[in-house]
Amino acid sequence: IVSGVAGATAGGPAVLIAGLAGMLASALSMGSGAYLATKAEREVQEAEFRREREELQVHPEEEEEELALFYQLKGVPQDEAETLAARLIAQPETALKTLGSEELGLSEETYPNPWLAAISASLSTASGAFIPIIPFFFTKGYEAIIISFVISAVSHFMIGAAKTIVTGLS
Repeated sequence: IVSGVAGATAGGPAVLIAGLAGMLASALSMGSGAYLATKAEREVQEAEFRREREELQVHPEEEEEELALFYQLKGVPQDEAETLAARLIAQPETALKTLGSEELGLSEETYPNPWLAAISASLSTASGAFIPIIPFFFTKGYEAIIISFVISAVSHFMIGAAKTIVTGLS
């Protein structure tokens, strides 16, 4: 948006208006998308836990057998695994947490937070979209366009370098 409007208007005030409008639109779009995706993911996890809770109430003996098998697969001897599973089934909430973790790989305590995802996506998108606009606050014309390009390229490089340092991946 910034490059297109800057090229069409030689970097006048329209660049700031278009850049800020684009930044706001992108931030709202990314934030709402992140919110909806995270909310859907959370709802799927909650539904999985509800199904597991129902299975535990309707067929506790099958769930006890499942738990014992999970522990046996981890190297616990059969008699100890069965004893441990029986103790867990006697405590339905503890059994549900254990089954959720072992069978589903989920934890109720670590459900994703849709608002956190929305705020994070909105702020990071707005920050990234603001960078190419900065020069147009201080100068205009081709000078602003060139500076905008340079700081955008440097910013992308720095983000990539930071990602490499944090993750250890290229």
